[in-house]
Amino acid sequence: MSRSTQGGCNEYVDLSRRSFLGVSGAALAAGAVVPAWLPRVAFAREGAVPRDILVSLFLRGGADGLTLCVPHGDPDYYTARPTLNIPHPDSGDPASAVDLDGFFGLPRAMSALTTAYDDGKLLFVHATGSVDETRSHFDAMHFMEVGKARDPSLYTGWVGRHLITVPPLDDQAAIRAIGISTGLQRQLVGAPKALPFPDLNESSLNGPAPTKDARLQSIDDMYQRAPELLRTSAENTISTMQLLDAIDFANYQPANGAVYPESYFGYSLKSTAALIKAQVGVEAISLDIGGWDTHESQQPRDGYMAYLMQELSASMAAFHLDVIGEGLPVTLVAMSEFGRVVAENGSQGTDHGHGNVMMLMGNNISGGRVLSQWPGLHPDLLFQQQDLAITIDYRDILAEIVQNRLANPDLGFVFPDYTPNFRGVTS
Repeated sequence: MSRSTQGGCNEYVDLSRRSFLGVSGAALAAGAVVPAWLPRVAFAREGAVPRDILVSLFLRGGADGLTLCVPHGDPDYYTARPTLNIPHPDSGDPASAVDLDGFFGLPRAMSALTTAYDDGKLLFVHATGSVDETRSHFDAMHFMEVGKARDPSLYTGWVGRHLITVPPLDDQAAIRAIGISTGLQRQLVGAPKALPFPDLNESSLNGPAPTKDARLQSIDDMYQRAPELLRTSAENTISTMQLLDAIDFANYQPANGAVYPESYFGYSLKSTAALIKAQVGVEAISLDIGGWDTHESQQPRDGYMAYLMQELSASMAAFHLDVIGEGLPVTLVAMSEFGRVVAENGSQGTDHGHGNVMMLMGNNISGGRVLSQWPGLHPDLLFQQQDLAITIDYRDILAEIVQNRLANPDLGFVFPDYTPNFRGVTS
């Protein structure tokens, strides 16, 4: 079993094996046919309102928010997790939590994020998530990425609907959204000029370099007589491959001494930084980090989950120095499909839960704090007698970012049938 599915349930292992994270080529082709109820794509206009580039991190598998951001001030946390807890900051234990605000703290494996937090650029939102009751990975991810639960008619993603209702930052851009994945993430479906690439440094056609231009030209020739939709899609793909090929990702030097982990996720976030700084008109970039389905052997202090958290936090910390520290207009959002059950199970793990934590990073994020309407972890206060209750709908957070940082007031279209309650996450 791969590290990304270690300890995972059968559904998560099966979905990972089938590369469920990306939408298939057939689905992309279907998504490219914009239905009549979608508004026409806006075009860039003189003096367009500046807005942030969105970087979205999805922690696939249902990350344990009670470990990512530890409620050490709630004694019921320690009662529910006698062996899987992160020790209290005052315990004297070498693995004790790093205190954030007197109630919440970070595990040592996430301590790389303290600089961004102290700099006021990192915000945690706790007891948040999708209020739907599902415990299915597939359903929960789908609901969050389309921005609405249990609506089979809604197949476009919330980021896709955002991008189709705002003019491009650069009307000459070959690409507006990229999914660093084997297939386009659901949240990007519907976006104009959106493509998936599992490795930005390997975006060109395989084969000898001297014949690359000829191979690209052969593809272009092949589609010249194709229907307009397919021809346009092929032309955009070729333009994007040429654009990415011109960026020297392999030799990119991060700013401010930032060092990204030597892992697939670390390299992907480093490539994201290079892509942003290349100023090629990309407006949204989606990345995934899997492996969070920790039903057994969770090991949050010095084992499996600790390694995952170190990889995540070190990558985000490098991005803070490299991109946010340069003052660039970027907002990063990290979230997961659901949290874990409050009580540890008999296999030294945790099962599918409900409420969770989100992380936001950016120069215009009201950070340096944990935003929460904490519901408590006493058994009488839990959702379905077992989970952290949700007191902040995740769409409240995303909608505020969409309006205030992405300059899109059309929230009724981006998040259908939902009226958001802004929580003051942007500044």
